[in-house]
Amino acid sequence: MSRKLLAAASLLALAACTTARDDAAPAPAAPAADATAALESQHWSLLHSTDQAGQAIAALQPPGKQPLQLDFADGRLGVSGGCNRIGAGYRLDAGTLHVGPTMQTQMACADRTLMELDAAIAARLQGALRTQLQGGEPPQLQLVAANGDTLVLTGAPTAQARYGGEGATVFFEVAPQRVACAHPLIRDMQCLRVRERSYATNGTLASQGEWQPLYQAIEGYTHTPGTRNVLRVKKYAIKNPPADAPAVAYVLDLVVEAELVER
Repeated sequence: MSRKLLAAASLLALAACTTARDDAAPAPAAPAADATAALESQHWSLLHSTDQAGQAIAALQPPGKQPLQLDFADGRLGVSGGCNRIGAGYRLDAGTLHVGPTMQTQMACADRTLMELDAAIAARLQGALRTQLQGGEPPQLQLVAANGDTLVLTGAPTAQARYGGEGATVFFEVAPQRVACAHPLIRDMQCLRVRERSYATNGTLASQGEWQPLYQAIEGYTHTPGTRNVLRVKKYAIKNPPADAPAVAYVLDLVVEAELVER
């Protein structure tokens, strides 16, 4: 007996541009294309948020929860880290980010703080937001809503930025249990057992390969013993890998299917 849980999520993203601080002399605006590339090169995690009175916005940062994350790509803004995934279109105009109506998945979470988090961020990512992008390590992004609420986010490079390319899309079916595998550097290694899948344009399974051990991790994926997954991953070539290191990297893009399997 098994229980299948299917999940899918939209790729989420957006673009914006820089503006000068209100209390500083105006600085030359960066070209929109440069600002867009800078935004798209990072995953943006919420560092802190304040309302127009300078007070922390508790609903946006509930204690013990992972920070909200904003991603920018292909004219779409995406938000994750709450109960649901949230997305919206945007228009960038002279340092102001115009965000369209938000859409989100319709999950109901038992943790009410996550539901409140969804509502709080969706309410602030509406209309026109002043946008400021600051370089540095890590870079920071500031978004200021019309009512004065301010979000400050910190960036972490995307896999595309780290590996220098778009990456190829592949699908892996991951078996419920790891298997023992011989590794020249790691004793008693337990590998994921995977087989590659391909799909027709209508979404039906076209072919699948043979089961084999995967001698490396899939970035962003945490395996739960007893769960069979189908993953959409991005495959990146690694330039000049060290000796005995993988020549490619796999990064989780989407959990397409999950199935709890009885032992």
